[in-house]
Amino acid sequence: MKTPLLPFQYINGENSCSLTSFAGLPLYTEMAIASGLFTAIEKELQSKIRGWKDLQVIMSLILLNIAGGDCVDDIERFESDRGLSNLILEIDTHGMNRQQRRAYERRWRKGKTRAFPSASVIRRYLEQFHNEEEEKCRKKGIAFIPAHNELLQSLINVQCSLINCAQKNNDSDVATLDQDATLSATHKRTALYCYEKHKAYQPFNTYWAEHGLLLHSEFRDGNVPAGFEQLRVLQESLQRLPLGIKKVFIRSDSAGCQKDILRYSARGDDERFGIIEFAIAIKISQAFKKAVSLVDDAAWNPIYKEVDGMRIKTNQEWAEVCFVPNWAACCKNEPDYRHIAIREKLKKQPELDGIEPIQQELPFPTIHINQAQYKLFGMVTNRTLPGNELINWHRERCGHSEKAHSIEKSDLAGGKFPSNKFGANAAWWQIMVLAFNLNSLMKTLIMPKHMKTKRLKALRFNVISIAGRFIQHARGLFIKVDGKNKTANLFNQIRRGIYQLMNAPPLEAI
Repeated sequence: MKTPLLPFQYINGENSCSLTSFAGLPLYTEMAIASGLFTAIEKELQSKIRGWKDLQVIMSLILLNIAGGDCVDDIERFESDRGLSNLILEIDTHGMNRQQRRAYERRWRKGKTRAFPSASVIRRYLEQFHNEEEEKCRKKGIAFIPAHNELLQSLINVQCSLINCAQKNNDSDVATLDQDATLSATHKRTALYCYEKHKAYQPFNTYWAEHGLLLHSEFRDGNVPAGFEQLRVLQESLQRLPLGIKKVFIRSDSAGCQKDILRYSARGDDERFGIIEFAIAIKISQAFKKAVSLVDDAAWNPIYKEVDGMRIKTNQEWAEVCFVPNWAACCKNEPDYRHIAIREKLKKQPELDGIEPIQQELPFPTIHINQAQYKLFGMVTNRTLPGNELINWHRERCGHSEKAHSIEKSDLAGGKFPSNKFGANAAWWQIMVLAFNLNSLMKTLIMPKHMKTKRLKALRFNVISIAGRFIQHARGLFIKVDGKNKTANLFNQIRRGIYQLMNAPPLEAI
């Protein structure tokens, strides 16, 4: 009888110690060196995990994020990849003389046999970032952000190395900051419920649009509102901007429509940047609706958007609105705030014979104008751009920062958390942010043009998860890859870019 199975079998490879399925992953290790991330970790962090250095643990987790792992136990997938493990063991002692190698090996009582820390070591390492004293300050029903301990703050400071590298190699004098929170659902026992009525954490991100980097990301509990202490987060983000930035713009959703943020930006209270131009969505109030209803019908202008170089008319309209919030009317020296309304006409639902219409409350603000119902949006700004241009500029926030949220939770390991301890999960999130920024730098500065817009899924398929053979020959290390020279040429092209980044000798001289 003919078997339905295909004519092949799986067998154990006894001599597979030189094979790896992650031949492209060492490129990200080299990128971490070229960007200054290695140096920053060694300088900032001095924890107390026996044997393992901070650099080894953090880089293991960064590479785990890049390769597609999303939990601590996935580190064993790296350890079982003997080719990658042998390469990492060689990298650990690269540049050491014999005396230094022996001193390094004496850090382990039974000798160093693992290339990557075990899952239990990683969990103990992450727990060092937890601030137990701050947990005593929690009060039921009150939003609270625990203060960072010294180790967690040092990990956060490491982000500056990647930010400075981006600015150094792709100089920009403008910083457009998109601020927004994102929900990351979880089933952890100590997690709190968010506004969507499920357990989650709610990190707050500040995204630098010109470089595609997360300038600031604060880990928070799920019950902390998005706009909670947003001015402080903005000030901390501004402090992280490297030298050379002359102008700052801010884009935010309605959570950022707070009088302290508007005043701080419009008055020029920031000592370094002065007046900060912004466009922030507003919460639709009855007073704003009344002001919109007084706008003459001739004052409404159609909104156009660019699609493939063509200017296309949308079904939305915008108009300037004469509106002054109560808090702004109380001060004579208050800056002028420009309010813009956007309306979208809703189609009337057809009535079916014999069925009484059910009046349902819509989940978004609406307004009735001239017997027609409109969906209503609002925006406050201190910019002088034409309305159509300003609206499209503000909406670019959704195309960039929202995409970053998806990458954090789907492409990287920001969607799963390793611990019930807040500080351990905060460290896990910050390491994920390091992986996000490292990958962003790799794409913008190093990758070929056709790969600069690729998501990690495509990069894993074409670069990272490539089979290779680790070879030691004549005191040299080699990774042999197949692909009719196409793969090797791509890898060498990427390496040449990395060497140029750190002013190293050309690839042919190494």
